[in-house]
Amino acid sequence: MFNTLLYGVVKAFCLLWLRLYHRLSVAAVHHVPHQGAFIVAANHCSNLDPVIVGVACPRRLRFMAKEELFRIPLLGTLIGALGAVPVPRADRQGAAAVLRLTLSRLEGRENVLVFPEGTRSRNGRLGALEGGVALLAVKTGLPVVPAYVDGSYRALPSGASFPHPIKIRLFFGQPIRASELAGEMPEREMRKQFLLRLEEELRGLEKQASGGAGPAL
Repeated sequence: MFNTLLYGVVKAFCLLWLRLYHRLSVAAVHHVPHQGAFIVAANHCSNLDPVIVGVACPRRLRFMAKEELFRIPLLGTLIGALGAVPVPRADRQGAAAVLRLTLSRLEGRENVLVFPEGTRSRNGRLGALEGGVALLAVKTGLPVVPAYVDGSYRALPSGASFPHPIKIRLFFGQPIRASELAGEMPEREMRKQFLLRLEEELRGLEKQASGGAGPAL
């Protein structure tokens, strides 16, 4: 059961920590829909990313997380309270099972955070996107909000035991709907075109982050 009180307390604590320790700033949060279910599609280069996006988003998010993370002291408690759903190793080996689990959450009118790269970046740069997010977008018709986290790779790289006090910025992009793609096309082509559009938006946010201009609070 999603404990509303625990969620509020943990979110407030994490937001305070990120603001003070990582000087978190968030740009264009107004792009997050005020009502109706939606999907946030973010880059992924650190175990901090789900916490960052989860606390910065004004509405609750669910996201799939490998069950091993729930055994890490503090992190497991935080991501569980923020809406993480543990995915057993056996399920992770079958992408279809994870997609079905995510789809069930969306059909239940819950908002979902996905990392379309499928795994953490090894160099902090946006990698190639996998097709799962496009399938979800086409099947549900829900808006997908691109999000780009900058700084988390340096703050908590793979193998690090504790975050470094590196500044973190989060950029939200304009929502994308599969139905907005021009012209009628088969579903497979629609998913392909949607993925290209999402990648273009994420790379635009990455370029904005690397440009040195800080986002608005």
